[in-house]
Amino acid sequence: CALPATAAAAVAAAAAASQQDLADAQAFAAGRSHEGELLWWDVAFWAERLREDKYDLSDEELRPYFALPAVLDGLFKVAKRLFDVDVVPADGEAPVWNADVRFFKLLAGGSPRAYFYLDPYSRPAEKRGGAWMAEVVGRSRLLPPAAGSAAGSPRLPVAHMVCNQSPPVDGQPSLMTFREVETLFHEFGHALQHMLTTVDEGLVAGIRGVEWDAVELPSQFMENWCYDRPTLYSFARHYQTGEALPEDMFSRLKAAKTFRSGTQMLRQVHFSSIDLELHSRFTPGAGESVFDRDAAVAQKTQVMPSFPQDRFLCSFSHIFAGGYSAGYYSYKWAEVLSADAFGAFEEAGLDDDAAVVSTGRRFRCAAPYRASFLCAGRAGRR
Repeated sequence: CALPATAAAAVAAAAAASQQDLADAQAFAAGRSHEGELLWWDVAFWAERLREDKYDLSDEELRPYFALPAVLDGLFKVAKRLFDVDVVPADGEAPVWNADVRFFKLLAGGSPRAYFYLDPYSRPAEKRGGAWMAEVVGRSRLLPPAAGSAAGSPRLPVAHMVCNQSPPVDGQPSLMTFREVETLFHEFGHALQHMLTTVDEGLVAGIRGVEWDAVELPSQFMENWCYDRPTLYSFARHYQTGEALPEDMFSRLKAAKTFRSGTQMLRQVHFSSIDLELHSRFTPGAGESVFDRDAAVAQKTQVMPSFPQDRFLCSFSHIFAGGYSAGYYSYKWAEVLSADAFGAFEEAGLDDDAAVVSTGRRFRCAAPYRASFLCAGRAGRR
């Protein structure tokens, strides 16, 4: 089916930008003795080398400024500032499945409002890659609350957040890449949506009652705060010296945010398109394989010819077993919604703390955190 005019224009603009991204990577590689056209397996390598050269920025250079304990402290301060909730350690109050797993309590007005687990480190032998948030239990007035709760109290929500960053080594804290910092903020956004719900009907509380258009709104909204200077500088300090992240490094970090954004947009458009194709217009056994359909979609969403042996769909778990069947589009659409939401804070004035606090309270009372009764959501969020 045809895209609406505005969406078609956006995809066309992204395609033009993606063509330029590819040309830039090709020229950079050629200038460093790469022979011939870039192939699929070359692009990521040379694009990363180009990013490092253009912005003089590498993950390893940034890691010392993003120690996990400091990042968590900054993240929880954002939650306090925006939503007037306190996050305090509650280790030992609940059993955990690994010694590295942390347990936290979320307080509102000094009283428990929710709980969450954080499993931050990679364990390849027993843990799949990626990062995700899911519910342990949801808020409910029908199911029994924790022991010691007041009569008539609802059962409080419990979430878990799982990441795959490097564990502490040789007495040093876990040092994060900036992308891992963004991921932690992202997953905490999902967790907040689950934990801040005011709905007492368990089947539609928290992340269970969210329209697909808004599934990724709270998570992507939280990512914006990683680029907010006061927020970032509340935790971006060298883990050994306490030195703040250098100003020029912060400027380069912000400039690199839109690097290859056209390519990234086309990538998400492709994933969203093939998801909808397979779940709404594809007929198994009709003479066309899922890979044939993927290649057909790619003609409109990729600037390089499809690789005939591409079998990415075999690992695209989001749209098969990951809960995003026919809903992957929400990642891209949520970027629009989250930009609008963060724009309200920019209009209020990010340097005006009272305005930020006031806007945060209004946002907390909005649908993404109260949850809605309109459409069934899913139990896991990535």
